[in-house]
Amino acid sequence: MNVYIKKSKLRNHQKVQITGSKSESNRLLLLQALYPQLQIQNLSNSDDSVLMQKAVSTKDKLVDIHHAGTAMRFLTAFFSIQKNREVILTGSSRMKERPIEILVDALNSLGADIRYLENEGYPPLKIVGRDITKNKVTLEANVSSQYISALLLIASKLENGLELTLIGEITSMPYIQMTLSLLREIGIETNFINNVVSVKPCSSTVSSQILTVESDWSSASYFYSIIALSAVGTEIIISSYKNESLQGDSALVSIYKNFGVKTTFLDNSICLQKVETNDKNSLKQFDLRDAPDIAQTIAVTSFGLGKECQLTGLHTLKIKETDRLVALKNELEKLGAQVTITNDSLHLKASDNIKQEVSISTYNDHRMAMAFAPLGLLVPIEIKNAEVVSKSYPDFWKDLKRIGFDYDTIS
Repeated sequence: MNVYIKKSKLRNHQKVQITGSKSESNRLLLLQALYPQLQIQNLSNSDDSVLMQKAVSTKDKLVDIHHAGTAMRFLTAFFSIQKNREVILTGSSRMKERPIEILVDALNSLGADIRYLENEGYPPLKIVGRDITKNKVTLEANVSSQYISALLLIASKLENGLELTLIGEITSMPYIQMTLSLLREIGIETNFINNVVSVKPCSSTVSSQILTVESDWSSASYFYSIIALSAVGTEIIISSYKNESLQGDSALVSIYKNFGVKTTFLDNSICLQKVETNDKNSLKQFDLRDAPDIAQTIAVTSFGLGKECQLTGLHTLKIKETDRLVALKNELEKLGAQVTITNDSLHLKASDNIKQEVSISTYNDHRMAMAFAPLGLLVPIEIKNAEVVSKSYPDFWKDLKRIGFDYDTIS
């Protein structure tokens, strides 16, 4: 399905309810599988979380998680400690190109039994669950935070807990802090001193409790972009968000001030309002090492506003659903942008003209589809394979229509 967006005008004072954070949901689903007494409210309805929920409860030997990268990393750790159980963990053709050797090596060094079934270092995996008694492991600190979180999430179920030493500069720190905060919330003791993270074994039973997932800040990013590209005075309310968030993408609040978006925290939601900005500096520079998932949104916003931008800290984007840096360059240049990329950065030159009627390829990447959609406020644009948004935000197109976007679907 393709979506053809006609040049649209946003209805003012709209409200949008966004479901729970995919990042929080997937962590809590794994913890719930380890501690069934936990209850979860406001779970994400994303494909990734649906797949995660199914995978942790299935008794099947073959577990296919399709495009769900977080699930692949978390489940590799989860199944490694399911004693007397053998699992084949696989995914889509793209998933089989996404490296997992760093995590597998770490788990095997602790005593896990994980083997590659096709290409060395990549899924699919054969995992035989067993007791793990070793408790010390070292990782490079700039690897995907999902490898680190996968280890931390199972750590309390290891006989001697876990002491994880991180070498070098840490990438995506907020996601590691999110994992540790959720562990502490359910009563598990953790420490993070210098570059050493430790999780104590859970000596007593985790108490029965209800955990509420905050709405997804990554999904909120598209509404920040929409407001940034709208007229001064336009506002929208999205929920459910809190000022003290565990999610790294809450950096949107400060980043989008640069694009004239004011964020006001209400009781259980946020009001986004386009305001005048006195910022005369055309070049926008952002280090996104702690929030790489919003890079696509920021790049498209900058382009839509005719602002030059320099985004750094993006080395993890090359191993996502697609190589997001290459994908961004390809599609922005179709629209008339000048883009330069390296292994960890993107530089976009300012442009006053946006080409109309361009068809945007999405590369099986939900964030490509959603990041480019706000440009429909400026020019007619087509988004190919638009259904890919279901990976993280199944109601995205419905919500856009409700707030004023005018589009046709093309089968």
